[in-house]
Amino acid sequence: MKLKIWEVSLVIAVVVSLLTVTVVASGQEQLSDKLIRLHVVANSDSDYDQTVKLYVRDAVLEKTQQLTQSAENSEQAEKILTDNLGQIAAAASEKAEKYGYSAVTTLETEYFPTRQYDTFSLPAGEYKALRVTIGEGKGHNWWCVVFPPLCVSAAGDEGLVSAGLTESEKNMITGKTSGYVIKFKITELFGQLKNALRENF
Repeated sequence: MKLKIWEVSLVIAVVVSLLTVTVVASGQEQLSDKLIRLHVVANSDSDYDQTVKLYVRDAVLEKTQQLTQSAENSEQAEKILTDNLGQIAAAASEKAEKYGYSAVTTLETEYFPTRQYDTFSLPAGEYKALRVTIGEGKGHNWWCVVFPPLCVSAAGDEGLVSAGLTESEKNMITGKTSGYVIKFKITELFGQLKNALRENF
């Protein structure tokens, strides 16, 4: 049975779409292996609690910068953070308790939506993350990258090179690659589908 032209076109479109999703998802996974995110969750959305969140963030960043300054890649950084998680948790708790809250600090894998920062963007997907939850953890989040330390400086070549990113990966997150917004959207849709399937099966 001969296929009609529109049927052939549909098959080709589906195949191309699947290949595109696979390639983009693979690129995000390779990128996520080289980064460690920071995720600070405020107690609530009140002005007071959002300010406390920033104070706790600063305390955590100060500690993690001291600890990971000798790390040459994400594997080394993750081991350092894991081995010194107690110190990081203590720094977060000490600052939070000063304002009447507790803080829980963990190192885990989390799903992040596409995020736009001042000079770079990161595609949606799963990343290793240092997560700090203040009090009830019902407020807006603060997200950035703890390794390499892009939270405290622009995503210039020095910071990106320290993470071992390839030229294509650097171009992708800084918007120098054509179509990166579309690619990020594809990655986000793919990640949402994966999360939905994981939650329902």
